[in-house]
Amino acid sequence: MFAAERRQLILEMVRANGAVSLRELARVVQTSEVTVRRDVRALEAEGLLDRRHGGAVLPGGFTRESGFPQKSHLATAEKTAIADLAAGFVDEGEAIVVGAGTTTQELARRLARVPGLTVVTNSLLVAQALAHANRVEVVMTGGTLRGSNYALVGSGAEQSLQGLRVSRAFLSGSGLTAERGLSTSNMLSASVDRALVQAAGEVVVLADHTKLGSDTMFQTVPTDVITLLVTDEPPAHDDRAATELQALADQGVQIAVAGGTGAGHGTGQPGMDGGAGDRRGHRRDVPLPGQRRSHGPGGGGGPQLRSAPSLSEAPGGRVADLAPRRR
Repeated sequence: MFAAERRQLILEMVRANGAVSLRELARVVQTSEVTVRRDVRALEAEGLLDRRHGGAVLPGGFTRESGFPQKSHLATAEKTAIADLAAGFVDEGEAIVVGAGTTTQELARRLARVPGLTVVTNSLLVAQALAHANRVEVVMTGGTLRGSNYALVGSGAEQSLQGLRVSRAFLSGSGLTAERGLSTSNMLSASVDRALVQAAGEVVVLADHTKLGSDTMFQTVPTDVITLLVTDEPPAHDDRAATELQALADQGVQIAVAGGTGAGHGTGQPGMDGGAGDRRGHRRDVPLPGQRRSHGPGGGGGPQLRSAPSLSEAPGGRVADLAPRRR
C-alpha cells in the first residue's frame, strides 16, 4: 500500500470512529506502528487530524462519540484484559451499578459467574449479558432508549436511581484526564452516569490506554471522586499515556493495571478457564513512570505500592495507591 493510500485509510478510520489507537491503525493498514506514527504526523501537519496519547482523533480538541458498531471493534484485547481484572473486585452477594459501554459489557459477561450479585444498570447490553445468570439479579432503570449505545437515558432513568445505594459503580466513558476526570460526548449519557455515581459508595472507572488524555465535552466523574482506575498497560512508546497515569495517581486515584501475556497486548482472554476463581491472567507488575515524593506522613522517596483500603487486590494485575485520597 502506498503512503497516500495508507493515509487516506487512516483518515477514513478516524472520521468514522472519532478516535483510533496507533495499534489498531497499524493492524488495519498492515504496517508497523512506527510507519503509522509518521503518517499520523503528516496528516496532523495538514490539519486533518490530531495526535493524542498513542492514537489519532478528530481535529478540534474534543473527540466525538463513536457508535456501538465502531466501538465494539476497537481495543478488543485491552477491553478483555480490563474486564478480567475488574471482575476480581466484585464479591459474592454484592450490590453494584454498571454503566453503559463496550468495556462494561465485557465486565458483565464475567459477572454472570458471581453468585448472589445484584446489578443495577441502564444498559441493555449489560442486562443481556446477565440475562441467563441463575444467581444474579438484574435491576433495570427506566428511561428513554438511546439507540447508538443501547442505553436508557433521560429523566426516567435518573429518577429511578433516586434513593438507591450500592457499594460501588463501574463506569466507562469516552475520555479520561487527571484535570477533568471521566467524560463523555453525550449530554444525556453524562447526566445518567452522574446519577449512577451518586448511588455508589465507590467509583471504579474502566478505561483502556487510548482514552487516557482524551477530553470530551461532558464531565461525568471528577477525578477526586474516582476511587480506582482499571486500565491496560500503555505501549512502551506511549509516554503521554504513562504521564497521564502518573498524574491521575498524583491526584489520589488508585491504578490497577492489567499486564502480562495476553493482557493489554495479547489477543487471548487470560484466566478465562471458567469459574470465579480463574479470573487471574498472567501477573506482571508494571511500575508507574518516574519517581515522586510520598505525600504520606514522614515523606520518603519513590512510589508506595499497597493494597487499596476498601478494594482487595485482584489477581492478574496490581493496585498502585500512590497518594492519599482527597476528601
